[in-house]
Amino acid sequence: MTTCYCGSTFLFENCCHPYIKGLAKAPTAEALMRSRYSAYATQNADYLVATTHISTRKFHKKVAILDWSKSNQWIKLEVLASTETRVKFKAYYLDYQLKAQIHEEFSSFVFENGSWFYVDGVYN
Repeated sequence: MTTCYCGSTFLFENCCHPYIKGLAKAPTAEALMRSRYSAYATQNADYLVATTHISTRKFHKKVAILDWSKSNQWIKLEVLASTETRVKFKAYYLDYQLKAQIHEEFSSFVFENGSWFYVDGVYN
């Protein structure tokens, strides 16, 4: 058993895993963002597509998501700020050349039909 990829102190099985497997719904935008990071770390492109809002889903192809998630080694997630519908974070990873990278994003989320969805993000 391992602690969750999202940076919480909980085990993955008790944190993001139930969201990724569809056993529960993320209760907040931040919880969804954390579970999406964990989905990148575990190469679960289906979850990433399913949790992207229908209005922007066409910009996020499953094959590209899977390729990007597999070509990187995910190190850690740092949540910098969070409101009800926005989350600013840094994702640390090693790229395919094992070069350290930081993906910093200010993401927007929407709550619709009982579920949170990723809409888009502004990258730094």
